Amino acid sequence: MNERVIAYIDGFNLYFGLKSASMKRFYWLNLQAMAQNLLKANQDLVFTKYFTSRISYPADKQRRQSIFIEALETLNDLRVYYGHYQAIPQRCRKCGNKAMIPSEKMTDVNIAVEIMSDAYQDLFDVAFLVSADSDLTAPILAIKNLYPKKRVIAVFPPQRHSAQLQRLAHGFLQIGRANLAKSVFPEKVQKADGFVLQRPPEWK
Repeated sequence: MNERVIAYIDGFNLYFGLKSASMKRFYWLNLQAMAQNLLKANQDLVFTKYFTSRISYPADKQRRQSIFIEALETLNDLRVYYGHYQAIPQRCRKCGNKAMIPSEKMTDVNIAVEIMSDAYQDLFDVAFLVSADSDLTAPILAIKNLYPKKRVIAVFPPQRHSAQLQRLAHGFLQIGRANLAKSVFPEKVQKADGFVLQRPPEWK
């Protein structure tokens, strides 16, 4: 019997990895296909979980994010989980002025809750953890201690790496350009109601 795999995707870690690598053309990414392309011959992808937060401004970025999430929602066996933004005061090093900078919250907690819940319910044999956030070492250690037959594979986005995750996980992978190139949505994605979503022109 093939191993059951669930992919847990840290949306902003992946996004900023792609951004750092100047891979804007891959923002229009079918995350399920990306996870599928990481599988070994004896593995089946049973579910994909995507963790993000809704941005509220600027309006053009909000629009692109909404289109992307709607495209993801056309996929079977994929669910989107939302955190939130919290304004954090930060002081400018040059001028000393303070500004409220939005910081994304809850993603690591949401991922940890889902991966532990799924392990408890025996929903996977292997977890693909798509992130380089070292805060996620805690659920890896917990799974090692509580469910020694299950494995967590750290999957690093482009330009992202965590020595801690690599050391503690049961294995690690780096998402490469070849995988991304095979995993992009078509230019147009049709929703169940017939509405057609188009790839944002800024992402070409």
